[in-house]
Amino acid sequence: MQARRPSLGLRTTFAALAVALLAASSGATEKVLYNFGISNNDGLYPYAGLTIDRSGNLYGTTVMGGSENGGTVFETSPNGSGGWTTKVLHNFGISGTDGQQPHARLIFDGAGNLYGTTSAGGSEGYGTVFELTPNGSGGWSEVTLHNFGIVYTDGIYPYANLIFDDSGNLYGTTSKGGSEGHGAVFEMTPNGNGGWTESVLHNFGIGDHDGQNPFAGLIFDGEGNLYGTTALGGSEGEGTVFEMTPNGNGGWTESVLHNFGIGDHDGLYSYAALIFDGAGNLYGTTVGGGSADDGTVFEMTPNGSGGWMERVLHNFGISGSDGMGPNAALVFDGAGNLYGTTEGGGSEGDGTAFEMTSNGGGSWTEFILHNFGISDTDGQQLHAGLIFDDTGNLYGTTSLGGSQNDGTVFEVIP
Repeated sequence: MQARRPSLGLRTTFAALAVALLAASSGATEKVLYNFGISNNDGLYPYAGLTIDRSGNLYGTTVMGGSENGGTVFETSPNGSGGWTTKVLHNFGISGTDGQQPHARLIFDGAGNLYGTTSAGGSEGYGTVFELTPNGSGGWSEVTLHNFGIVYTDGIYPYANLIFDDSGNLYGTTSKGGSEGHGAVFEMTPNGNGGWTESVLHNFGIGDHDGQNPFAGLIFDGEGNLYGTTALGGSEGEGTVFEMTPNGNGGWTESVLHNFGIGDHDGLYSYAALIFDGAGNLYGTTVGGGSADDGTVFEMTPNGSGGWMERVLHNFGISGSDGMGPNAALVFDGAGNLYGTTEGGGSEGDGTAFEMTSNGGGSWTEFILHNFGISDTDGQQLHAGLIFDDTGNLYGTTSLGGSQNDGTVFEVIP
């Protein structure tokens, strides 16, 4: 297997980086675009982030709800009158072997088809990889590409999104299963007969200090190496950052780049995917740890000797109104600022959207863009990250809150 360049990536040039010490508030405007649960068969509880197409339509998943209560794929589109219209594209659980409970963000291929994972359901009950294809009549058709757990050593319970390489192969993680029961990295390859073949590239927990239980998706670097995080395992048992490198013999070699919890104030338990800046540094979040034990934003920098150095850029919970417990990946804007979400904390205790800005003098400042739960109908509890549109507005989901308390789609306008 040859090293592959990423075909889907988000990279920007980034300025000087350092430790975040301060928190402030920013004058962003948030509005709810859609309240889930407004009809009997609507989706409920979106845990995944959104995906945007070239026309500005938003796509996502809900963990529950829909006609079968197995979750949904939905589309939210501008209606031309200043509002948005949401419709269900697929109801999971429509057959006994369909996937159920999707937790992950969707991705597009070049032909406009959507791909994702479900954390349950399928022929074995351990989750699926699925594809949604426009059927030419305004609807979408779903097909299961893989049922997890069909052999004893297969991965099970995928909670993470997929990524493509340039050859059209898919990569992802499962939170459990594999030969050691602690999760796996897998690849999905078109088999030439209209189907797909799944193979396990790495079984987590194969050594005493290997990572365990990856809940986040993967990213590629420019050389075709894969990077990700695990929520547990490592030398301290509190998670890792890892790299997967093609070994030239058709297989892959996994290396632990960082063990969380090695210092008193290091982050713990990363549930989020990583992102690169233009200089090749990695950034992510941990849901716990840090000086206030409410999570961190961290940076991973190559040290020039083949290893990596990790440092904490921000400790959440350092003030009474700061966010707490970031579950999701970060995103850069074109100026090198970082944006993300927290599940809890903020002025109302229901989560925040935040921005991280370099001060240019060796420190970072965190700005709260929005405190969720500021009204009875605002969204609450964010498990997913943010995305940008072409005009610089941010979009995301909340798993609870809204007019029905079943979650929302929201927009933040800086």
